[in-house]
Amino acid sequence: QVQLLESGPGLINSSQTLSLTCSVSGDSITANGYGWSWIRQPPGKGLEYMGVIGFDGTTYYNPSLKIRASISRDTSKNEFSLQLDSVTPEDTAVYYCARFGQQSTAFLDWGQGTQVTVSS
Repeated sequence: QVQLLESGPGLINSSQTLSLTCSVSGDSITANGYGWSWIRQPPGKGLEYMGVIGFDGTTYYNPSLKIRASISRDTSKNEFSLQLDSVTPEDTAVYYCARFGQQSTAFLDWGQGTQVTVSS
């Protein structure tokens, strides 16, 4: 069973850089055929796909976030991270990490989510 656990600051000030980490257990983030994604849900809104890092380290970002977002990984710790620059109160959301199956084209496993609030 694959488990994902997000960690990061609950509160951050505007203009700062948000850093979140997703720790993965039950499978390697280098396992063929999977992508490791970040998704967020602002209050009262739907889910927003932020980006993914593939099993081979390639990345893809939502074009609306590409300039500010960066996803990286530490294979020795089996974790991947999101960095979001120059945050504003509009970046307040619950942030989720998830495993994406390339063959099934579906999100197979999700973390519980972590609330991030950006103060103005």
